[in-house]
Amino acid sequence: MVERYPVGISQITVWRRPGAPHLGVLRCGGLCIPVALGRSGVAFDKREGDGRTPAGRWRIERLLYRPDHGPRPVTRLPCRPLKPQDGWCDDAADRRYNRPVRLPIGGARAVSHERMWRDDALYDLVLVLDHNARPRVAGRGSAVFVHLARPGFRPTEGCVALRRADMVRLLARLSRAPDLLIAA
Repeated sequence: MVERYPVGISQITVWRRPGAPHLGVLRCGGLCIPVALGRSGVAFDKREGDGRTPAGRWRIERLLYRPDHGPRPVTRLPCRPLKPQDGWCDDAADRRYNRPVRLPIGGARAVSHERMWRDDALYDLVLVLDHNARPRVAGRGSAVFVHLARPGFRPTEGCVALRRADMVRLLARLSRAPDLLIAA
């Protein structure tokens, strides 16, 4: 059964568990969910490739989902199905840095990117945050998402990750434009 809320929750909070820098708790209304965080913990001074989850308040812009791995989730968020050619540029020297891209990325040089259509199911459900979006600053971090967790809540590269069942419950509770507060 899918939980439905007439208005939706507009504030989510994540904080790390003491003594475990890559483990945390997400709170949304009365729901408390275990999450995995970046391998280097949480910090305000996020840098590309540092493995830190960025502390701060971020708007959740939209949901991306794999249509071949289940139906469109119940949510008020703007939602778009992923395609096999979807990627995300994480190359600080490229003009498309921290933006969605279509793969393969052409050009005179190789451009570093995340493949959004993954075999490991981590990006079957992805919440896109507005981290380092307006303005985009090269090297301040890209592709910071809320996505599905690896078994055992292994650390992320800087994202927030949770179990699929918890993500589905969370999506049904959210307002159209919620904020995610990540506490340092």
